[in-house]
Formats: sequence, C-alpha cells, structure tokens
Amino acid sequence: MESLKGKSVLITGATGGIGAATARLLAASGAQVFITGRNEERLKALQQELQLPADRFFAADLSSASEVDKLKERFHAVFPTIDILVNAAGVGIIKPIDTLTGEEFMTTLQVNLVAPFLLMKAFLPAMKDVKKGLIINIPGVLGKVPMAGAAAYSASKYGLTGMMQSIREELKRTDIRITNLFLGGVDSAFWDHIDLRVQREKMIRAEEAAKSVWFLCQQPLSGVVSEMVLQPFNHQAI
Repeated sequence: MESLKGKSVLITGATGGIGAATARLLAASGAQVFITGRNEERLKALQQELQLPADRFFAADLSSASEVDKLKERFHAVFPTIDILVNAAGVGIIKPIDTLTGEEFMTTLQVNLVAPFLLMKAFLPAMKDVKKGLIINIPGVLGKVPMAGAAAYSASKYGLTGMMQSIREELKRTDIRITNLFLGGVDSAFWDHIDLRVQREKMIRAEEAAKSVWFLCQQPLSGVVSEMVLQPFNHQAI
C-alpha cells in the first residue's frame, strides 16, 4: 500500500460524519490534511481536535464558484501541489416526485453534482501539471441502483458517476487515478430528516465508512481501484 505520510490531502464535507472520521484517520496516518465544510464552527472544532495549523481549514459553500476559487487559493497558499482530493460533501433529499419541489431538486444537483464539477475545475489542473494524483468521490449506492423517492438524489449521483467516468477517459495518459466509492446505509445525519422506515442500528458506522476511504487513499501506484461498493446486509424495516 502507498504511504500517506506527507501527502497533501483536501477533504471536503469534513463537518459531516464520514468526512470528519476520514480526516481523523488520514491525519493519524501522517497525511498533511486540509479540511473544508459549510459549518465554520464545527470545522474549527475539528481543526483544533486534530491540532491542524490555523491555515489548514476554510469554510466554504462548494456550490459557489467564487467560494471554490477562494478555497483553491487558501489550499495552494499552504500546499503547492495536491496529492489526494476526497470529496465527502453532499446533501440527501429523499421524497416522492409528487412532493419533491423544484427548489429541492435544484439544491440537490447544485451540492451533489455542480460542486464536484467546480472542484474538478479548480484542483485538477495542479494534478495534471505533475500528471499524478488521486480523486475519491462518494456517489453512494443510489448513484448505481436507484430506489423509490430518490429522483433528485439519484439524478445527482448518477450524474456524478458519469462525469467522473468521462474525466477518467481524459486522463488516460496520466497517473491521475479516480475512484468512486458507492456507500449504502451509513448511519449519519443524512437520515435525520428523511421519513423512511429504516433500522439505523444495522447501518454502517461512519467510522467504518471512513476506513474504506482511508484504505482507498493508499492504493498501490501500479494500479487503481476504480470503484468500491460497501453497504450493510439490510437496514430496511420489516
């Protein structure tokens, strides 16, 4: 496995359960972690917990092109290159099409699809300059197999999967690797406001999901894990 020691890593969605747990694991493995998320208070608390320097975190709305540009400036003021980008940011709106509003649909696309596009535009050039790097996105299993009530969410995640597969084709002559992690049923704040009968005690723990990201960050240079699927046996209520 490739060592994480000294690698410059940007983690988005670091204020969420998976993102925060991932930041803890990568920092403990010697990676040079830079964290971002929308909640500045929680982000600062994580920065202090990990004892990161004050210039290693930046609160941003990644669906805003101007804020992504600021994030890029802040990151590259600390690190000239980026070795790994872990995109753990996202939003989940699960409801039937007849109650799903246009605003909710567009918000889902902005956060889950437009934001990753903006991140690619901002940080991929630095990887292309050195012809190496690793990008990990988390489409979730609903970016592979849809379910009822997930019209907005699946549209955004299928879009993310397709976009990254297309970008992968553009990078064939480089050593830039792209991995899609399809997680299903992670016990996180995602489910706090979703009206579905599920058994959260049977879901994957955020810390266990983060271990899969930690593992993927250490892929051997001789190969690439194009995708990984991790889901619980069953969390649907009977």
